[in-house]
Amino acid sequence: MGASAPKQYLDLLGRPVLVWSLQTLCDDARIRGIVLVIGPEDRRAQALVESIRPTVKLAVGGAERQDSVRAGLAALADQADPEDWVLVHDAARPCFHRADLDRLFERAADPAFAGGVLAAPVADTLKRADADGRVTGTVSRAGLWRALTPQMFRFRALSQALAAAAQAGITVTDEAQAMERMGHPVAVIPGRADNLKITHPDDLALAQAILAAHGAVGPC
Repeated sequence: MGASAPKQYLDLLGRPVLVWSLQTLCDDARIRGIVLVIGPEDRRAQALVESIRPTVKLAVGGAERQDSVRAGLAALADQADPEDWVLVHDAARPCFHRADLDRLFERAADPAFAGGVLAAPVADTLKRADADGRVTGTVSRAGLWRALTPQMFRFRALSQALAAAAQAGITVTDEAQAMERMGHPVAVIPGRADNLKITHPDDLALAQAILAAHGAVGPC
């Protein structure tokens, strides 16, 4: 981002990106609690989440995404049942829509699957390039999806899958990949393409327009 603050704390319509990312989860009665995984030097989170309901528990993450998710799961170990559903969401996805949450709950809970991942079909033409920036081929986009969040799996199954990846020395880039490694069937659940992850400076302006279109009016 090239910003002076971590992207989850950047201002978006008068509130930090993180607050918007929590909004849809906070507003849903099916969500029993939230664990916010933060960096070891983070001094902003506590004051930010004190007024949020349901109660947000803090946990310190690790070097990789999978390490941070494992830390979040460990923070739930004393209250989560093995078959409880856990949703993993990116702190920098402020435009997550309630309709996507409804689809995720409905489809991921299908007994034919071990859980699911919100995703959007790839619409652009994909090019493969070499180190010099020269196009070396065009990749078919048939059957390709962009993985979004939240991703939803059972507490025990996800914990075991992430532990197995770590033990094997494998870095997984999302929870679905860890589940796939263990042979679990994962559902692809079509989600809104505007569930963007704040990554580049222009994304803030785009997120502002999306939230305005959603009619977003306030924090948790």
